[in-house]
Amino acid sequence: MGLSRKSKKELRKLQKHAAKVWESQQVLLGESGKVAREAGHQLGRFSREDLVPAVQDGYGKYAAPYVDKTVKGTNRFLSQKVVPAAGAVVGGAMSVWDAAGDTRDRIAKGKGFELDTHKYAKRAEKYGKQASKRLSKKLPSQHDGIGAGGVIAIILGLVAAAGVAYAAWQTLRADDELWVADDPLRAPDA
Repeated sequence: MGLSRKSKKELRKLQKHAAKVWESQQVLLGESGKVAREAGHQLGRFSREDLVPAVQDGYGKYAAPYVDKTVKGTNRFLSQKVVPAAGAVVGGAMSVWDAAGDTRDRIAKGKGFELDTHKYAKRAEKYGKQASKRLSKKLPSQHDGIGAGGVIAIILGLVAAAGVAYAAWQTLRADDELWVADDPLRAPDA
């Protein structure tokens, strides 16, 4: 089944028109890609020059004093209360262990049972001091690196950047699906 000349001519016209529309859409997509890249560059610049310093300033002004105070208080509590108590417990346990070992040795040698409390009290104090020193070395020290507050500031910065990116996307996206014609489209008169 062949097409008439008129039909072939209309098909060629339609094909040329479709090619022009395709070409114009490719140009439009290329331009929109350039705009999106430039928006990304501007967003990065805004983030580097405005957002990050503002977040760092806000963190330094509002959160950092409380974070530092909490870290110092925790370290003070650990070093003044927990470590000495743990050292005393460890020292007492090691002293009891030594006393049991010495008593076992004396009984095995046939010397009988003797308990020198002064000697074991000195050992308990010595072991307690050693354990306290070792535990205090394991305490975290104050450092200038990024901490929990820094992580929170980075997360807030990323959320703000995502908000700016979303607003830019909403501004730059095509509103074709939102447009409603006032008059319905009608076919041209033949």
